[in-house]
Amino acid sequence: MDQFRAAFRDECARLGEVLGTLDPADLDRPTRCVPWTVAELLAHVRTGAGRLADMLAAPAPARAEVDAAGYFGMAKFTPQVDAARIEAARVEAAQVETARMEAARVETAQLETAGIEAGRVEATEVEAGRGRSGQGGRCPGAGWAPAADFDRAWRATLAAVGTHSPDRVVRTRHGDAMTVTEFLRTRVVEVGVHGLDLAAALDRPPWLTATAGRVIADLLTGGRSLPAELGWDRLTLIAKATGRIPATPAERTALAHAGLPTLSFGRHASVDHEVSGSN
Repeated sequence: MDQFRAAFRDECARLGEVLGTLDPADLDRPTRCVPWTVAELLAHVRTGAGRLADMLAAPAPARAEVDAAGYFGMAKFTPQVDAARIEAARVEAAQVETARMEAARVETAQLETAGIEAGRVEATEVEAGRGRSGQGGRCPGAGWAPAADFDRAWRATLAAVGTHSPDRVVRTRHGDAMTVTEFLRTRVVEVGVHGLDLAAALDRPPWLTATAGRVIADLLTGGRSLPAELGWDRLTLIAKATGRIPATPAERTALAHAGLPTLSFGRHASVDHEVSGSN
């Protein structure tokens, strides 16, 4: 459990740092998780990162029936389930944008009011021979921060996990009964793999953390060694095994002969794996 908690914490913290550097124009960029924009993909990731807190508040099933590998099964990615997942993220992103615009409107009004008052105070201070520094870079709408929203979600998950035993059983939205430990593994995959999608959309180098990379790679390989002829590093393995980078026919053959587990991550199949949303 400790390695999964550390991986989840590290990857979420790293993504949070990136979110703190985004501007509104970045949120409108398209992603390879079609039809999501960056804002919509972030809504999906935020929901996934925070899901475990509510699951732990619900009654526990009698026993676990699925592990992390079994969670990423093809049955979860029927056209109907995929469509519902995509629409849910788009609705949440629209709600966030509405809240952002309202926050910007309120803050603009507050700054205008403060500016009028500040002008009066400054004039008084100048007369008295005192200087007054400016506000230092704040702009309308600056009070809205996707990093803060995401931070609250993943920290709530870690806090909830910390109050339960590793073998506590939860039920996923798909109906699977899983231990907290195994479901937290899926959250590492969720944040880490979609982090690769966000990095590509933002034209930035991948920021996958070492702790998350190890957890994801181990799940993708089932703990087995990769064929030596592939020559992949961990990031290449994750990108190719989840369809983020196409695999060549020779690579597909090598993977098949190695007997690696077949996992699914949504739509757009590649290398017997899938790309897009999970949760």
